[in-house]
Amino acid sequence: MPKTPRRSPRQPAAAATPELQLGHEVEWPTTPEAARLDRVPNPQRDTDYLARFTAPEFTSLCPVTGQPDFAHLVIDYAPGAWLLESKSLKLYLAAFRNHGAFHEDCTVAIGKRIAQEIKPKWLRIGGYWYPRGGIPIDVFWQTGRIPKGLWVPEQGVQPYRGRG
Repeated sequence: MPKTPRRSPRQPAAAATPELQLGHEVEWPTTPEAARLDRVPNPQRDTDYLARFTAPEFTSLCPVTGQPDFAHLVIDYAPGAWLLESKSLKLYLAAFRNHGAFHEDCTVAIGKRIAQEIKPKWLRIGGYWYPRGGIPIDVFWQTGRIPKGLWVPEQGVQPYRGRG
């Protein structure tokens, strides 16, 4: 992995905002704690809607064996005043690649950190983990009740079925 994420050639340097990581070369964070999550103002803050991030190739390390663990993460949230900036989310999630933690800890910690940073009206995270020791583990966490009238689609990740 390159030491710094590359900027898209279609994104002009003038579009960079000094306080955001977006539009700037930044170092890959080495730990989730060192990673910064950026937020931007929500121009539709008076409207209830759902935003979804999907990370189908999330990785972390088993805290006991050091072997890699793999998950498909789905993060749904109803924005309040802030939106989660996607480049910072990518960098934050990548910081787990060398982080040892159990599936439950990774999933819940990610949800709590995002909720703390952007203070959404509602957030849920589904961590669909591939089998470890022959047993898949799915982990779900949310901040509270779904706002009335908000359309929340299914996360669309099938349960692990092996070769069946």
